[in-house]
Amino acid sequence: MSKTIAIIGSGFSSLAASCYLAKQGHNVTIFEKNDTIGGRARQLKKDGFTFDIGPTWYWMPDVFERFFNDFDKKPSDYYTLEKLNPAYNVYFGKDDFISIEDTLDKICDAFDDEEKGSSVKLRQFINKAENNYDVAIKNLVYNPGVSPLELVTPVTIKKINQFFSTIKKEVRKEFKNKKLIQILEFPVLFLGAKPSDTPAFYSFMNYADFGLGTFHPKNGMYQVILAMESLAKELGVAIKTNHAIDKILIENGITSGVISNGEEFNSDVVLSGADYHHSETLVDKKYRQYSEAYWEKKTFAPSSLLFYVGFDKKLINVEHHTLFFDVDFDVHAEAIYDDPRWPENPLFYASFPSKTDIEAAPEGQEAGIFLIPLAPGIEDTPEIRDKYFQKIMKRFEHLTSQNVVKHIIFKESFCVNDFIKDYNSYKGNAYGMANTLMQTAFLRPKLKSKKVKNLFFTGQLTVPGPGVPPSLISGKLVAELINKEN
Repeated sequence: MSKTIAIIGSGFSSLAASCYLAKQGHNVTIFEKNDTIGGRARQLKKDGFTFDIGPTWYWMPDVFERFFNDFDKKPSDYYTLEKLNPAYNVYFGKDDFISIEDTLDKICDAFDDEEKGSSVKLRQFINKAENNYDVAIKNLVYNPGVSPLELVTPVTIKKINQFFSTIKKEVRKEFKNKKLIQILEFPVLFLGAKPSDTPAFYSFMNYADFGLGTFHPKNGMYQVILAMESLAKELGVAIKTNHAIDKILIENGITSGVISNGEEFNSDVVLSGADYHHSETLVDKKYRQYSEAYWEKKTFAPSSLLFYVGFDKKLINVEHHTLFFDVDFDVHAEAIYDDPRWPENPLFYASFPSKTDIEAAPEGQEAGIFLIPLAPGIEDTPEIRDKYFQKIMKRFEHLTSQNVVKHIIFKESFCVNDFIKDYNSYKGNAYGMANTLMQTAFLRPKLKSKKVKNLFFTGQLTVPGPGVPPSLISGKLVAELINKEN
């Protein structure tokens, strides 16, 4: 039976859910607090430069294909994908970097160049990671996190030991070269936790990296948001921007709609794709499932200090994606997870979309995005931001052997306070809740409220977890739950 459904937020999970629900014949309206859609995946345009404000990595293309295929569409109906080669470069010191290219054979050659014979171990590691990926996609991530029994299948039971080991242990069991270890531990950072806290099963992220590769949608990740918006509208979804939600209405323990901009909008079902913690502040205390103490104890993925920089020249010795691992990862990780503080010498990541997309910057110029992972909830001031910009620029110039500071046209920044202001993000986290062992699958916050009938949640704080592909999956899972309940 057709229902009226109000969806809070317009990020990947909300847009995905809206498409599935509209396809089922429901009357769907999205309410977005900002003036543009996309949630964390918005876009910044300035002086002829274009930046993705949020996600910049397109991994796991099969998940995007599966999403569009569910509507008899394909990604190429909406945007053009380019496989990056190299996928990314990793700097370990001045003029000292390893390129991760676009095939496993080439990556094996790079590993052998660094440590003779390591390609044999790498192929074995990636074979196991591919098998894990297959199991994750077919048996695990498309489950709604309702019961622990979802994890128990004839296939997964054989891998149970991998949930009690860690990525760090598994990688270091096989590899001794520090640079290769850092490259292999890097992909799980997308899951929001340290390699030492991430179950070994999540090596499937290494297959996503080395096996499937890194892609770039022409004109940026925001094209995926625009594609999903286009699909949603084709299916009849209404989208209201500049509509922050003041309250979720509940009558006799059942949702009856939302209040936005002081106006009441009645609905049979409310689905929040906004920050889960914030969403629960929109209901009376007696209807909240999780206390402040609950959220305080959880391991959150990092926040970020981001800079969007316009350069008046083309940069050298960098690729579209470039990682700077020239400092101690463990010391930086400690400042994020163990003793929250600003790291003295941070690792950082840089993206130069204009290396691939000529439209990302005016001719002869370069668009640069710089990201430092940070502990959520730490102090954020303009003075601190500037101090860290100078730190990473100094290192960037040294490591890549070029002068860039005098070629900066402008810079914009985004940090903890902005994540809170723009996204109501808990402590300003950037990626949701980390996928540690005790925060996996059914142990994550639930898609369905256990206290309010017809109130549901989706996104990075619930199942399956942080990242863009998991957000698409989360939208599908919650839509299926809503249809089942209604």
